Amino acid sequence: MAEINGFFEFKACSTVLISTGRKAQSIKELLEILKTVGPESIFHHTYQYFMKAHDLSYTNDFAQWAGESLEERALAERLSNIDPFEFQDIEELRKRLIQVIEAFLEEFPTPRVVFPGNEFYFNETITYVYPVGIRVYDLTEFLHAIKTIDAKCIYYHFYEARTRLDNSIDDFTMWIEHGLGEKALAEEIRGIDPFMHTIEGIRGYIEKTIQRRLLEEGGKR
Repeated sequence: MAEINGFFEFKACSTVLISTGRKAQSIKELLEILKTVGPESIFHHTYQYFMKAHDLSYTNDFAQWAGESLEERALAERLSNIDPFEFQDIEELRKRLIQVIEAFLEEFPTPRVVFPGNEFYFNETITYVYPVGIRVYDLTEFLHAIKTIDAKCIYYHFYEARTRLDNSIDDFTMWIEHGLGEKALAEEIRGIDPFMHTIEGIRGYIEKTIQRRLLEEGGKR
């Protein structure tokens, strides 16, 4: 979590991909595996989707596979409408994924099957969190750091933080509001839709928002 007593310490996370040995060739097979696969796998294919260079048309690996490999666009859209950060735990998210797929299968009981090689492979990860050696004490220093930190830092503090904090607020705006007293700025940054941007898009938005705030502050002096 972000430090709110004087400084913000940047951290990052790296992952080691592990195969579960399970794969699905159809939506029906995907559904059956979803019911029993470990929560670590669901976390990887939903929350950690944003860590990768992803297609903005989708919000999780399940939706991307349904849309690209199966060409089931309707299902892909329904799966992409699921916001993982709205759920209190993985099991609630699992139930919602299952409900959406089951409802689709009721409408389309004979879905497509992918060609060999295009199956959905269920994976999970081991995640390591570590400090990157950067601490900042004010908004100007924070801006300089945002411009250069690794994308893994932005993922950790802006996306992954929402699974750690009870109120689904990211580390950046938590510190900006409570450490710097910049509530309006924090709320403006929170207004960005994480589903509609890549990590670099998030970086650019935060940069521009803070730059504008610093220019306003400079103009008042």
